[in-house]
Amino acid sequence: MAGALARLGLRGDVREMPESTRSAAEAAEALGCDVAQILKSLVFRAVREDAPVLVLASGADRVDEAKLAIVVGDDVERASGAFVRARTGYAIGGVPPVGHDDAIAVYMDERVLAHEHVWAAAGTPRSVFTVSPADLVRATGATVVDVADA
Repeated sequence: MAGALARLGLRGDVREMPESTRSAAEAAEALGCDVAQILKSLVFRAVREDAPVLVLASGADRVDEAKLAIVVGDDVERASGAFVRARTGYAIGGVPPVGHDDAIAVYMDERVLAHEHVWAAAGTPRSVFTVSPADLVRATGATVVDVADA
């Protein structure tokens, strides 16, 4: 992951944690930060296109699938573990916001931008890195949207 970050001009410090950081709550506890500073990388499936959609959201928020469907222009559903692995190269719980096997549409919920930095998965359920949301938008080409559940 460190190589992918460097290629994108991101200076994220990758940390291997002694305990699982698979959930936002686990990651926040392990890092000693607020759960809102944990960046969830959630993969959805655009139904008609059978395409992956990556949503970057605060660990404190849930994604409203109806709002996401409007943004994407297609019905969406939570992707299965097999779909996530096949389309990103990573397992659920360790999906990073960058470094996927194939190009993927990326959306960042606007609430993430309220933080100076966030912690994101770095490819495994025990590894994380820190990054500024603005740098992540530039590196991923993410579209900033409002998809959090109100």
